Amino acid sequence: MALVRERRQLNLRLPLPEPSERRTRFPLPLPPSSVSTVNSTANTTTTATTTISISELEKLKVLGHGNGGTVYKVRHKRTTAIYALKVVHGDSVPEIRRQILREISILRRTDSPYVIKSHGVIDMPEGDIGILMEYMNVGTLENLLKSQTSFSELCLAKIAKQVLSGLDYLHNHKIIHRDVKPSNLLVNREMEVKIADFGVSKIMCRTLDPCNSYVGTCAYMSPERFDPDTYGVNYNGYAADIWSLGITLMELYMGHFPFLPPGQRPDWATLMCAICFGEPPSLPEGTSGSFKDFIECCLQKESSKRWSAQQLLQHSFIRSSHLKST
Repeated sequence: MALVRERRQLNLRLPLPEPSERRTRFPLPLPPSSVSTVNSTANTTTTATTTISISELEKLKVLGHGNGGTVYKVRHKRTTAIYALKVVHGDSVPEIRRQILREISILRRTDSPYVIKSHGVIDMPEGDIGILMEYMNVGTLENLLKSQTSFSELCLAKIAKQVLSGLDYLHNHKIIHRDVKPSNLLVNREMEVKIADFGVSKIMCRTLDPCNSYVGTCAYMSPERFDPDTYGVNYNGYAADIWSLGITLMELYMGHFPFLPPGQRPDWATLMCAICFGEPPSLPEGTSGSFKDFIECCLQKESSKRWSAQQLLQHSFIRSSHLKST
């Protein structure tokens, strides 16, 4: 626990941001981009030669808030195409501005049916910046969990297959998400699941790039993220995403965060102790052996023993779901 010992005296309180009117707005540097628009009659996506401006979009409702910005459901006035518009305020703190630029960079280099699609970047008044994205009409798996309590094993196997396919694609392109959790997995009415929110992701330029910084949501962090000296032997950087997926699937199955009793709100110290010193959480009685084994392959405390996304796609839990649905 070398890293934990070094951080023991840190002040973990987060400073409150100053009111926005007291800060100067800083426009974000935008790399050139093209925007895709949807032909509403054919319902096909084509690449446009012009950039959509904010005046062409009609805001329909707010989908969510967080990290210095707001996500809106918007409609393109001419084509009636529906999008999600993520707006980050120009007066956000520098770290938030860095995160949005990182997310733009990653979204522009990804093209997978299991990763949320970006249709372009919109320069907005007063230094705000908007990312026009694919709209998922159900929202997040977190919202879906709140409305239906829990998920069946068959449903989770189908969800896991899609998320693993997305992670396999990202990892093959040397991208680590670092914040896999129910609120960052978007879903539509066809139960198509896509990975979103790349603000804290990392592009691994070299095999030995370090990736043990305290970013992402600590509740879903793997042991080596807290204590790389103990649990990070032969750590390849991608294993943390697999741990987060395992915790996410357990939460969706059990209906609550698996490290804590239902209704208990976690704090940083409690989570760190539970993840690093305790045993990985276990599934309740009545769970199939296949699902239990799959979760064990995700939640190996020693990162080098965790299965990769590609290996997990061949697990019997995933493969059997395909047989049951055909």
